[in-house]
Amino acid sequence: MDPDFLVIGAGVAGLRAAIELAEAGTVLVVAKDSLRESSSEYAQGGIAVALSDDDEVSLHEQDTLLAGDGLCDRAAVRTLVEEGPSAIQELIDWGAEFDREGSRLAFTREAAHSRNRILHAHGDSTGREIARTLYHKAASLPNVTFRSFAAITDLLLHDGVVCGATFGGEAINARAVLLATGGLGCVFLNSTNPEVATGDGVAMAYRAGAEISDIEFVQFHPTALAVEGAPRFLLSEALRGEGALLKNAQSERFTDELAPRDVVARAIVNEMKRTASPNVFLDLTHRGDAFIRDRFPRIYETCLRYGVNLGVQPAPVAPAAHYAMGGVRTDLEGRTSLPGLYAAGEVACTGVHGANRLASNSLLEGVVFGKRAGVCSAGTPARRAGTNAGAMLPGSPPARVSAPQLMWDKCGIIRTGEALQQACEALDKAGATVELLIARCALARRESRGAHYRLDYPDKSAGFEKHSVIQKDAGVTFR
Repeated sequence: MDPDFLVIGAGVAGLRAAIELAEAGTVLVVAKDSLRESSSEYAQGGIAVALSDDDEVSLHEQDTLLAGDGLCDRAAVRTLVEEGPSAIQELIDWGAEFDREGSRLAFTREAAHSRNRILHAHGDSTGREIARTLYHKAASLPNVTFRSFAAITDLLLHDGVVCGATFGGEAINARAVLLATGGLGCVFLNSTNPEVATGDGVAMAYRAGAEISDIEFVQFHPTALAVEGAPRFLLSEALRGEGALLKNAQSERFTDELAPRDVVARAIVNEMKRTASPNVFLDLTHRGDAFIRDRFPRIYETCLRYGVNLGVQPAPVAPAAHYAMGGVRTDLEGRTSLPGLYAAGEVACTGVHGANRLASNSLLEGVVFGKRAGVCSAGTPARRAGTNAGAMLPGSPPARVSAPQLMWDKCGIIRTGEALQQACEALDKAGATVELLIARCALARRESRGAHYRLDYPDKSAGFEKHSVIQKDAGVTFR
């Protein structure tokens, strides 16, 4: 069970990395609970790429930079958009079936995009189709094996180098470890993420001493299904791209539906407060039942299961935690600040998303940077004899305490210094690692930018046009 390469996470980024690593040695891909349960499986809207006739890579780059609100790393963005088209072609060559109009790929538009550049599969199951394609490709390679664990505990270190990880008490050694553990949305009370998205990768890396960056930037998706007893099922932004309107209980529109997600989410929160309502409504009935059923089959059937027929009635919606722009700090090749440790996908922070992710860039990031991290980590030198002798945990972590209501109330869509300070004190006592990182960095960023909104600092500040960085036993710095 000691492979050359250990990939933790079986979503799009982890699978793409594993495919690359298989050329350099044996690869073990491990996942928490289930190999097929990841945020990738739930990604509905699509994957953004400049491939249509009226689009250009430079326009995709420009839209991403604008959405990132001054904090995108330009080199990371350029890498994403320039390598995107070939990454999509590779997926098609491996069997990915994107929706088409005749023989041509079908593109749609989502918020803050200046062109129709969103590819989708089976209407609204794009992430599932890409994950399926990559899983079958990885599973066909003789060097790749898969395993699931109930708990992923910690990284193994030897002389400051990451050399494996422990899984429920079982140690697995490797010459390189690649984190692709996904997001952290479930630390909040309301989230569109699967239950496994609890920020484990960020916590593991932080406890081992890795740098964590921009963790205060959490994107809250404006439109999650808000039906009592139902999960906060994501109602894709693509619905608004196809004309869905946001209305209050009096059927009045109150915002620009295609504004950036942070703007729309705050508009919904303010409207809910103004009208003392637990939700607003997303209305696509004017497009007709047949269109909705054909274009969004998964969303249509899921809503119907919870008593909402999108063809004849608006869906009650409210914002929910959706995506983490920050994470384990990496360079463009997936290297973290710890030798032997790499990261890709939502767990990583390359700077590509800045303060606010552009819709449908996440799947593209997983594919592009998953490949790059795989290429780079494949070059990690082979272990010398005895390297893993005496490998030890970086310290026993405190019991993880979930505080979703506290995070929702104190560190949610609209924040204040007082609430964040209260959260820091409570989370520190509780030993809630990821939650405390979010609260500490949000408290330190005394401005509003992108998905981070401070009521007491409502404007952007030139002094904070930098990335937050936090490390074990150190305070928050801005670089």
